[in-house]
Amino acid sequence: MRPRILITNDDSIDARGIRQLADCAAAYGEVFIVAPLTEQSAQSHAINIKTGFAIERYADFAHEAYRCASTPADCVRAAHFALKKPFDFVISGINNGFNVGEDIAYSGTVAATVEAAFLGKKAIAVSAYPGAESLDAGVLAEIAEFFKTRQLFCFCDVYNINIPERPRGIMITRQGQTHFDTAFVRDGDLWRQVGKAHFELERTERTDVWAVFNGYVSITPLVVERTDYEAFNKLTDLS
Repeated sequence: MRPRILITNDDSIDARGIRQLADCAAAYGEVFIVAPLTEQSAQSHAINIKTGFAIERYADFAHEAYRCASTPADCVRAAHFALKKPFDFVISGINNGFNVGEDIAYSGTVAATVEAAFLGKKAIAVSAYPGAESLDAGVLAEIAEFFKTRQLFCFCDVYNINIPERPRGIMITRQGQTHFDTAFVRDGDLWRQVGKAHFELERTERTDVWAVFNGYVSITPLVVERTDYEAFNKLTDLS
């Protein structure tokens, strides 16, 4: 039996990247989509527990699709708890812009995969260089083959993938630092956060930031449980 694959994102159901991702994933399983009605970038793992939200069938897709008026994490929850759709994997993306370094914590794209892990599913977040209108289908197929031949899901349930503009290879990485120069500027009566990431300042090899800056597809295994076990073991020895 072919696996059931839930596709979602944080750029909205109308984003171009989600269509390409769904078409690619269809080669490996039965695909359906539950994605946000509007863009939900930097919403992290927010869920809506205060007010109701709409979940509607969306006909403008080659695959079975639903639009959800909430966050990426809620899209995964809606698929499971509201629509009661069975699925084995969640693939979130293709995000317009990298989700590396500290951005992993803010990313709605990544949060959808963590929510999948909470439900006992395996998941992949896929992000690409800013402004990517579409990706070479061969690159996506190469990444899928990398997962398959190396049986990556035997080692970890959640992976974060970032794809540079002209990949020169695939690299297993760890989380790095974006070296973002944040500033708050006045915009009328409001404050707006602006700044720029400086990937070129990342000197540590085999981090996600270093990899994409140097032209490699970055594949980072992520943990979901937040316990610091080194500290935990030391503290329990004291008690």
